[in-house]
Amino acid sequence: MKVAFVGKGGSGKTTLTSLFAAYLAGSGRPVLAVDADINQHLAVALGASEEEAAALPTLGEHLPLIKDYLRGDNPRIPSADAMIKTTPPGRGSRLVRPFEDNPVFDACFREVAGVRLGVTGRFTEDDLGVACYHSKVGAAELLLNHLIDDTGEYALLDMTAGADAFASGLFTRFDVTFLVCEPTVRSVGVYRQYAEYASDWGVRLAVVGNKVTDDEDVEFLREQLGPDLLCWLTGSGHVRAAERGRARPITALETHNMDALATMVSTVDNTTRDWDRFHRQAVEFHLRNARSWGNDRTGLDLAGQIDPEFVPGPAALAGS
Repeated sequence: MKVAFVGKGGSGKTTLTSLFAAYLAGSGRPVLAVDADINQHLAVALGASEEEAAALPTLGEHLPLIKDYLRGDNPRIPSADAMIKTTPPGRGSRLVRPFEDNPVFDACFREVAGVRLGVTGRFTEDDLGVACYHSKVGAAELLLNHLIDDTGEYALLDMTAGADAFASGLFTRFDVTFLVCEPTVRSVGVYRQYAEYASDWGVRLAVVGNKVTDDEDVEFLREQLGPDLLCWLTGSGHVRAAERGRARPITALETHNMDALATMVSTVDNTTRDWDRFHRQAVEFHLRNARSWGNDRTGLDLAGQIDPEFVPGPAALAGS
């Protein structure tokens, strides 16, 4: 199952991603996670040191490898240079499983606290003033379009803050999107903006309250969010200890917060993916990007990359 974490900057999105990943890993579930936020803090939140986090390889620096591996021998894609971030898979493309060994995962992912973690990468000096962050997130979008995960497997993305997630079709790549919301007007405003944009695309949006201190906070979230409010987490000594560099096992998390994580997992497990819609949306955003900039950049008509007789999923993986 593919799961995204979004929300206002500072709402605790990365913290909740790490808690959710630790909860899954602690119960023996396989977890693949990608830090796709411009502020790359997920590795540290999972328990890595600053030095270990800084040494992690990045998806952005391995984009040529990712493209070349995923295109396989798809006859519609003549070279890695012909691929853009939205290029969908077709017959001949390599579909990947989240916990297999392959050149992309070997180069780009490392295990951190029982989680298979990849990071998109920070801005470099060469990026400043000439590139947007979505040039790095594109590697994650390509990977998700070719990733065939199954029930009981979890692929998590810590997304960019606020409505920046809508700068690409990446927001449609998930079975459940958890929006982390503080009991504040500004955080609720981000929720409303996200919900408005997502409503036309069938995005399964569930709101998780965070930094809740009392009944008044709960009532505020209920009034503002209605049935979209799934659960909430209260202030946590466990989290504060981790932020001070004293990581504790997930079993030390407060009971109410553990119950909230269990509710989130249940929500994900009870969601069924529609592979046809998943691929149809990928194709739509590919065509949009092709017309907007991709055709000019590559010198090709990228609509030709679409295989009309192909839908990804377990059946396509078995066939390949």
